[in-house]
Amino acid sequence: MRHPPGRPGPGRRGRLGHAAIPAALAGADVTACDLTPELLEAGRRFAGARGARLDWREADAEALPFADGEFDTAMSCVGVVFAPHRQRAAYELVRVCRPGGTVGLINWTPEGFIGKMFAAMRPYAPPPPPGAQPPPLWGDPEHVHSLLGDRVSDVQARRQQLRVDRFARPEEFWEFFKTCYGPAIATYRFIADDPGRAAALDTALDGLARQHLADGAMDWE
Repeated sequence: MRHPPGRPGPGRRGRLGHAAIPAALAGADVTACDLTPELLEAGRRFAGARGARLDWREADAEALPFADGEFDTAMSCVGVVFAPHRQRAAYELVRVCRPGGTVGLINWTPEGFIGKMFAAMRPYAPPPPPGAQPPPLWGDPEHVHSLLGDRVSDVQARRQQLRVDRFARPEEFWEFFKTCYGPAIATYRFIADDPGRAAALDTALDGLARQHLADGAMDWE
């Protein structure tokens, strides 16, 4: 079992292992990996604090350093979505999973809050690599099925809502994401020399949060 990596953009911050560590604690033999050494170190610290034992590997989602069929399960929790060449990444997910094994993904949807946030940031963001597509497309079942193709069978998709009650006011949301979320950090960095555009992005994210925030909570699909 493994947690495949994303391809984080500049300034991506976070903690690796939201899926891999619970799997290890449940008794699985887990290899967790990411392209960013800093995230691997953060994951090791978090796993150590929880008493989880994992194998941590630096790896690229588009060229995984594992043998064909090496794992029973290949899974990603909002990680592989950031690989710019998603067809390669999808192929790698299937390649390292044994015949009859499972590929499991947790992804934001295009229609949900995070999908709308990416859409709001797109006019201000740096140009994506050639051929790259918005990360929330990984939350479109038809798109994922097209990526995996006939290499997999029994494709199942389920939509769920995540209740987020961290932000009492809209400005708390966008200030947090400006400093802690890699895609937002990269976008604001790209327009740092244009205060007018930065202010316009603040306004766009503030408006998005106001549309979804009710009684100190938001639902993210």
